[in-house]
Amino acid sequence: MATLTEIPEDWPVNEAGALAVQDALRGRVVLDEPGPSPGTGLVTGVDVAYDDERDVVAAAAVVLDAATLEVVEESTAVGRVAFPYVPGLLAFREIPTVLAALGALTAGPGLVVCDGYGLAHPRRFGLAAHLGVLTGLPVIGVAKNPFTFTYEQPGAGRGESSALLDADGLEVGRAVRTQPAVKPVFVSVGHRVDLAGACAHTLALTPRYRLPETTRRADALCREALRTALRP
Repeated sequence: MATLTEIPEDWPVNEAGALAVQDALRGRVVLDEPGPSPGTGLVTGVDVAYDDERDVVAAAAVVLDAATLEVVEESTAVGRVAFPYVPGLLAFREIPTVLAALGALTAGPGLVVCDGYGLAHPRRFGLAAHLGVLTGLPVIGVAKNPFTFTYEQPGAGRGESSALLDADGLEVGRAVRTQPAVKPVFVSVGHRVDLAGACAHTLALTPRYRLPETTRRADALCREALRTALRP
């Protein structure tokens, strides 16, 4: 098996500890910056793949040129799953390994795109927000499903969107149609990017497919890294 990244010594080991960390860090999220301009600089996708039977997680970071969507650099890391499965606390399972993958990059990373949530989270502190606060990087979340939130179907055309609403009717993200008549993705801010910017980046990263190129490439890479790590 590949060398495993270390879980930090002060990493929470139970739900109460993780909730306390969320409470301590949530106030550090920056929501009033526009973020980098879409289509400029570098943009990095991060994603993870699990083998729960072996308690192993593989993370991938893929850096793209935001203008051409060509790959600039790739990195992976493999580690132990850092926390038990608890809804709303999934970031604690994977962040140490994601940080290791990001730390192995020599380029960028520029804007980071997570396959998950930021503000659109029951405690307003999903993976994109958590990762942004820990790294100081601009981060957005682009999820495949709306989690516990509601939305009206956006128009059928590419670029149409509708508000993603919590139980009190407050907007926590947007349902964005990235391809005509295809199920939308669910965009939320993480750190140092506003919602309009997050949606614009999402559209810039989806010229052909429903999911951002960052997510598509990071997903394939982390799955391959997991297969490689688990080979006898």
